Amino acid sequence: AYNKKKKETWGVCIFIVAIDLDEVTFTFTELLKSINISVCTFFQFLKEVDVNMDTVSTKVDSTVSKLKKKYDVLLALYHRFERTCGLIYLEQPSSEISAELSSVLVLKNYWITFLLAKGKVLQMEDDLVISFHLLLCVLDYFIKLSPPAMLKEPYKSAVTAATVNGSARAPRRGQNRNTRTSKHIDTDTKVIEILCKEHDCNLDEVKNVYFTSFIPFLNSIGVASNGLPEVDVLSKQYDELYLKNKDIDARLFLDHDETLQPDVIACSQLERTPQKNNPDEEVNLILPQTPVRAAMNTIQQLMMILNSATDKPSDTLMAYFNNCTVNPKDSILKRVESLGHTFKKKFAEAVGQGCAEIGSQRYKLGVRLYYRVMESMLKSEEERLSVHNFSKLLNDNIFHTSLLACALEVVMATYGRTASQSDGTSAETDLSFPWILNVFDLKAFDFYKVIESFIKAEPSLTRDMIKHLERCEHRIMESLAWQSDSPLFDLIKQSKEREGQTDQPEPASTLNLPLQHNHTAADLYLSPVRSPKKKAPGHPQSATSNPDAQPSATSQTQKPQKSTSLSLFYKKVYRLAYLRLHTLFFRLLSEHPDLEPLIWTLFQHTLQNEYELMRDRHLDQVTL
Repeated sequence: AYNKKKKETWGVCIFIVAIDLDEVTFTFTELLKSINISVCTFFQFLKEVDVNMDTVSTKVDSTVSKLKKKYDVLLALYHRFERTCGLIYLEQPSSEISAELSSVLVLKNYWITFLLAKGKVLQMEDDLVISFHLLLCVLDYFIKLSPPAMLKEPYKSAVTAATVNGSARAPRRGQNRNTRTSKHIDTDTKVIEILCKEHDCNLDEVKNVYFTSFIPFLNSIGVASNGLPEVDVLSKQYDELYLKNKDIDARLFLDHDETLQPDVIACSQLERTPQKNNPDEEVNLILPQTPVRAAMNTIQQLMMILNSATDKPSDTLMAYFNNCTVNPKDSILKRVESLGHTFKKKFAEAVGQGCAEIGSQRYKLGVRLYYRVMESMLKSEEERLSVHNFSKLLNDNIFHTSLLACALEVVMATYGRTASQSDGTSAETDLSFPWILNVFDLKAFDFYKVIESFIKAEPSLTRDMIKHLERCEHRIMESLAWQSDSPLFDLIKQSKEREGQTDQPEPASTLNLPLQHNHTAADLYLSPVRSPKKKAPGHPQSATSNPDAQPSATSQTQKPQKSTSLSLFYKKVYRLAYLRLHTLFFRLLSEHPDLEPLIWTLFQHTLQNEYELMRDRHLDQVTL
């Protein structure tokens, strides 16, 4: 046991040093096999080393995070792959089926083809949804090449019908694979329709992956046009990919290799948080849903919300646009089109050039949600203010960009669910927040203004999605809004010049209570504004003053109004910081209750008067 532990320690140390020095001459699987350890046990051991010795750099941490996400996705997909094949193929087909079409060989062929497709099509291999769609494409391809005698229903009937009609096999014997297009779509998509129905997948999305990514992949690897791909040829191509990436040899899932077997205890402890640290839970570690099923269900929930929505402004929205002093319709449509091109380009760069059309599909969903929420917001504002002219708000570029970004964040988070997300918590991927802010060159402080109103305007959002948006808001408050290029600093400076201080600090006794306010996104994007109850006569409600700007010379005799967006931001930051400080204080200084108000007063003073200390820093740094 001692020698085994020593060997594992050496393996972890070699891994850490090799990553830090960019001298990785082995694959991750080779390392696991040499020290005879599983993926989960290795990750747990590495975590223990870091806790005890603090030796793991951010570079190593990032590498491990990517490896773990890739492993989680592969594990979830392989389990689903095995179960699905069991529903498709007969365990003991008739003797007329040749030995070369045995179930073992079929599984191997399928899985290696999928691994190769995933590696070549996707740059971002931790995308569970696109990976699963690719897997369905592989299944569809091989099912249609299989003798019907091997298949269970309803696949047998689908393949038999396609064979009788001559559409399933004839194109594969032709000179050009690209002939498998729309003229065969009715019969060619019968199997994929069955697969999508079985797995609650959106048919259009899977067909899009099939024709824009999977068919070009088949052409690129030179698959023989009259039969099954050669296993050895595919395996050799995958070998090149695996050795280049130096990560996990996913072919070993087929052999149920011990290095890839999930260590339930180790993996659960790796993800465990203090709130879940209950030993009694270990007897109930099986999740009610598989990761793939959970991801598909989450997407279905979003689709249900958007069933009645369109990717064009509704008649109700058009009526609001027509009521504006300056009709915003043309600028809104141009902005949606322009940002769509940007989104599609950035999505393809992140995920893979073959996935550009998938990016377009997701953008269209975001646009539908954007118009839906905009209409809901305007209806609420109309009821609240008893006005119909929202010209100023609807001609505000930052408001629209933020609202569209928030809608897209909901879509991206829905599709970005990872294989390890069993409790609804967010897991980082290349498309995770704040990716959408970078795509649209949107400042985090401007984005924060729309989040709360977005949640209120869309009551159909799931609990998990609301939590996700709240976490985005917390990230903005704790660090993203404090970056050097943030408009927050200029706003604080202007506010202090006008008012002497940003806002009167709240007493600590109220910070434990939920924040009560009636401000909406309109207030925050157009602040400082007049209160609707104090509306001056003769002025339209869609006031045209410059938001958050200093008063003009003609109005300098009047008392300048506060920035609603800044005031609310500080109130939220104080609550977030106080909760964290109070938790730390309870754990570390509970025997000195007199110190808590002193520490809190100092923290408030720092945030109000020495706010430059927060520039490019995290809220927790100032707290500590």
